[in-house]
Amino acid sequence: MIRFVIGLLVFVNVLFSYEIKYDKNAVGEIRHLKLYKYPSWVAEIELANGKKVLFSSPKGMFEFYLHPASWFNDFHITKEKDFKNLYVTDFQTAKTIDARGAFFVYGSDEISPAGDDLVAFSSYKAATEFSKQHHGARVFSFKEVSYGLIKFLNGAE
Repeated sequence: MIRFVIGLLVFVNVLFSYEIKYDKNAVGEIRHLKLYKYPSWVAEIELANGKKVLFSSPKGMFEFYLHPASWFNDFHITKEKDFKNLYVTDFQTAKTIDARGAFFVYGSDEISPAGDDLVAFSSYKAATEFSKQHHGARVFSFKEVSYGLIKFLNGAE
């Protein structure tokens, strides 16, 4: 019975796992940095129309997601329903995770290629442990991240 349950869990994990795909030429939408150089930071938004938008860090993904009017001309985003899936890379495991269920460490000593950023984790426990080890100031859930915080991380007052 235990083997069956373990086998089922592994099957479900493989079945529902997702991987952000990119090649050596891929660059992030906001800062145009080469993604392959910084795999621990890569994020992606899949739009309802099927288009996938890559980012060099969670900060860039949030910048795009929280202020969609800035991208209307390129992507025609007008409402929340235009976003289908949001993914970030778990900093600890390097696995792709659903950004809406992730936890983000703010204020740590870990700097992304885009500067001050939010470090993504799949669990609150992993995020708080990382925060303690790397002098993080706070752990945010997805819904707690605001556009004001992203502007602040970008140096706006």
